[in-house]
Amino acid sequence: MKARPTNMLARIYLGLVLAFLYLPILVMAAMSFNSSQFYMLPIDWTFDWYVKLAHNTRLLESTRNSILVAMVTTVIASVLGTAASIAFFRYEFRFKKVLQAALFPPIAIPWLITGTAMLLFFFWSGIGRGLHAMILGHVALALPYVIIVVSARIKGFDPDLEAAARSLGASPWQVIRHVTLPYLAPGFIAGALFAFAVSFDQFVISYFLSVPGVSTLPVEIYTAIKKGFTPEINAISTLVIAFSITLLVIVSRFYRFGGDR
Repeated sequence: MKARPTNMLARIYLGLVLAFLYLPILVMAAMSFNSSQFYMLPIDWTFDWYVKLAHNTRLLESTRNSILVAMVTTVIASVLGTAASIAFFRYEFRFKKVLQAALFPPIAIPWLITGTAMLLFFFWSGIGRGLHAMILGHVALALPYVIIVVSARIKGFDPDLEAAARSLGASPWQVIRHVTLPYLAPGFIAGALFAFAVSFDQFVISYFLSVPGVSTLPVEIYTAIKKGFTPEINAISTLVIAFSITLLVIVSRFYRFGGDR
């Protein structure tokens, strides 16, 4: 059976989109193994830039800061976001619709405006700048994503499942542990991944709230590019991408985010 012209065009279009998305990443990863600092071709394969990266204290320290901020942000945003999603699902209270609608402006408002507002508010309130301020700012940004993702999951939850478990003698903790949490787990993990990605990749808020000598990886990469681009940035970026892909593969191995485990 011959392929229709529309199907062929769709495949070509899909291939071009994938190439546009992933070809720059592949080039960057390949250049991280090129001995030439000026990206001369053909590639002279080497691990020198990874060795130099291991001794680049500024990049390594900023990477540790990014991981620390992202992990703390993920934990706080996931717990608070899941609790808020359950509250929105189970209870009726005043201004519920207003609170639900208020979740979307932080996503739509440009991060430059949000960063400026946070900087002014943190100075006015005495919070100041630093890693603690970055965590607060990142949690504020990640929380709407977690609530929206978990709420989309919990909408399909049947409360009769909890009632059936209680009627069979399950305690409240057993109901949560064996009924509610397993059902919410795919949404919880997806929301946590969103929170981690938003925090780890966040530049604008981190740039406004960082202090001299304490920065995250995106801010440090921006600073390094202004001073002069080095393949060490390609090396750390390649490692981050490899870690992200590995994490997604591991998570997708255990959960299908369509809903079934």
